[in-house]
Amino acid sequence: MKKEKKSERVRVSPSELELINESRSQILKDLSGNTALDLHLKDRGILKQDVVSVKHWQNMGGELRFSIVTKQDQGVDETKILDKIKDLIDNHAPTYKKIKRIKGDHLLVINPADIHIGKYAAALETGDAYNTEIALERVMSGIEGLISKAQGFDVDRILFCIGNDILHVDNVYNQTTAGTGQDCDGKWWEHFEIALDLYVKCVEVLRQIAPVDVVHSMSNHDYQSGYHLAHALKSWFRKADDITFDISVAHRKYYVYGKNLIGLEHGDGAKMQNLPLTMANDRPQEWAETTHRYWYLHHLHHKVKQRWLDGKDYIGVTVEYMRSPSSSDSWHARKGYVGTPSAVEGFLHAKESGQVARLVHYFDKSK
Repeated sequence: MKKEKKSERVRVSPSELELINESRSQILKDLSGNTALDLHLKDRGILKQDVVSVKHWQNMGGELRFSIVTKQDQGVDETKILDKIKDLIDNHAPTYKKIKRIKGDHLLVINPADIHIGKYAAALETGDAYNTEIALERVMSGIEGLISKAQGFDVDRILFCIGNDILHVDNVYNQTTAGTGQDCDGKWWEHFEIALDLYVKCVEVLRQIAPVDVVHSMSNHDYQSGYHLAHALKSWFRKADDITFDISVAHRKYYVYGKNLIGLEHGDGAKMQNLPLTMANDRPQEWAETTHRYWYLHHLHHKVKQRWLDGKDYIGVTVEYMRSPSSSDSWHARKGYVGTPSAVEGFLHAKESGQVARLVHYFDKSK
């Protein structure tokens, strides 16, 4: 008599078991008096009055897990938001009058890097306060300071570098694009509107001096929101024929002025030592036609500079990281990333002889 084969026991992985338990989860009707839920909400910065529904279950270790739907989850309608922005632009995009200008032979680079609108830092905790109001004041005073320092040079065009973590978070949960939680001043939609208003003011000031070329760099804090912001800015100035935009999703951007080839990226992509040959590979024609080449990077919030020399000992590429006008937040202060001068930087490039001046506007943190 043949023995019946025992059926093999089905084994599931911990992650599969987690999914099964989640599917069997129950709706939590009473939100009061639940310490585990209170801690879960506190850790994620969610107010209990914003909670619409909660499901709960236990994992293999007996720990409680929660699936939470908030009013923001239910109420955020991207179509309505985009329609609101479109309506704002349609009704407020002005017609800009042509400005008579004297032709020059210098490019003014204005590069307010890593502004982080929405970042919050308390002076008592970090030693240097930072919030939306301070960010706006520093950027505008910084640009005015750079313009003042550039007096005496005949400016032909202005390269205005935007993006590079202009916004501190990228979603409704006060998180970066990768999901890292941040200390914030205000709501995400307020940050967007404030940033758009700031950029409009900056461009309006700069175009009084010379035609403006706006170049956007994708960045890690606001990869999506920053991209949308750049396109909203372009729509705002769609009637201005002295303003151009390079705001594609490309991570590396290039700009040619006379014998200058300028590369722009956030600074969290290719390794620093690879950027010179990356430039030559990406733009072989422009590389061949220029003699002064630069990379302007961001992301680190402090100054780093390196030079690569070619075989004839001419300067091949200069790579620099820009300073930031923002201050250290709670996490960076705890880790000791403090003491870096807050500043907005700019440069002057001559058509034939390359970078001829570096402009820096520092901020007095004692005020």
